[in-house]
Amino acid sequence: MLDIFINTLPFFALIALGYGAAKVGLFSREATTHLTRFVFYFALSAMLFKFSSNLDLADVLEWEFMAAYVLGSLLLYLMTVIIATVRGERFEISIIEAQSSVIGNMGWMGLAMLPILFGVESIRYVIMVLIVDLIFFGPLIVILLVGHREGRIHFGLLKTIGLGLVKNPLVVSISTGLLWAAFAIPVPDLLNRFMTILGGASTPGALFAIGASMAYAARGMLATPLYLAANKLLWHPVCVAIMALVIFQLDPFAAAVMIACAAMPVAGNVYMVANHYNVPSDRISVAILISTAVSIATISATVALVKQLYL
Repeated sequence: MLDIFINTLPFFALIALGYGAAKVGLFSREATTHLTRFVFYFALSAMLFKFSSNLDLADVLEWEFMAAYVLGSLLLYLMTVIIATVRGERFEISIIEAQSSVIGNMGWMGLAMLPILFGVESIRYVIMVLIVDLIFFGPLIVILLVGHREGRIHFGLLKTIGLGLVKNPLVVSISTGLLWAAFAIPVPDLLNRFMTILGGASTPGALFAIGASMAYAARGMLATPLYLAANKLLWHPVCVAIMALVIFQLDPFAAAVMIACAAMPVAGNVYMVANHYNVPSDRISVAILISTAVSIATISATVALVKQLYL
């Protein structure tokens, strides 16, 4: 475990650097927003296109792998909604809490860390988890929130979701790369080098932006954020592990990468969704802060455990 912990330290050092820069006033909230946009629309998209366009399409779309991840996540999703309902929370809040419990920081941290910790052969599994988050859980929360408020699911809602997916640069870069791979089009060396240079900015840029954004996170009551952080860092890996190892009996390496993906901290886009739909979001921002800080230990422990047990 010590080796894994040491290998993850540079990633968290970048997060700490961003946090410190924002705290001392060297990196403003506006600068953080612009850096996030650069990484989201350019650097991360370039890295995803490079990864997906150089993969064998049959290796990326493993339906049993994705089914295990979806069902394990839905198990925790449903449990979180039930617990929130018992606590007397509104439906919108229960859905946001459920989303926080299963959507990890895959685009920013997962893609940066896991290929280094598990090797390049893990990239296809990381991309599959990212596809599930973007294509399944992303639209799911919009359908549930808007459908509940309007009392029905209509064509306009589905059109909005479809347009949102088309405009999402991560969806576009992955789908374009997979189509490129599906037609077995050779990636020109010049394009590959361009994507390598641009994509190389995604890891430091993303981790620095995470740290800077943590400095501006709202502070609030700790009980619910601690509960949501525990859901994401502990119970989400447990739920997908049950599906991957017991129900679907996946290949040990695939299961290990899936469990590590589930151990990523709460994703920032849950906070953005909550803000967009006017659902109270302070507790979500604190959950992101706590889960990201605590994950320096939990990710190392999770990766070390699955490597010891299954690899």
